[in-house]
Amino acid sequence: MIHVTIFQNKYKECVGFQTEGHAEYADPGQDIVCAAASILVINTINAIENYGRCASWFGDEMGMILIIWIILQRCTAFLNTMILGLEQMVDDDNYAEYIDLTFEEV
Repeated sequence: MIHVTIFQNKYKECVGFQTEGHAEYADPGQDIVCAAASILVINTINAIENYGRCASWFGDEMGMILIIWIILQRCTAFLNTMILGLEQMVDDDNYAEYIDLTFEEV
């Protein structure tokens, strides 16, 4: 299962996120759930790195990505778009058992 944690401050503003795990929906290279989640996450990282400042750590063997950033106002749209896509995956009966999305105050 893919686990995504969105880190929020006390004002419910997103300050980072962490992903870990693999969907195991299908064989590697054929897993559409991993592909969908990966493109949402990686595109968000690329956009924030291009338009904001962030520190990231990737752990390929564990399938883990940890992102903490100093978020600029224009970057919130990128994160909100990623969250929207992940929420739609979680709400889809076909994929819900392969992805988990939680919010944590930090």
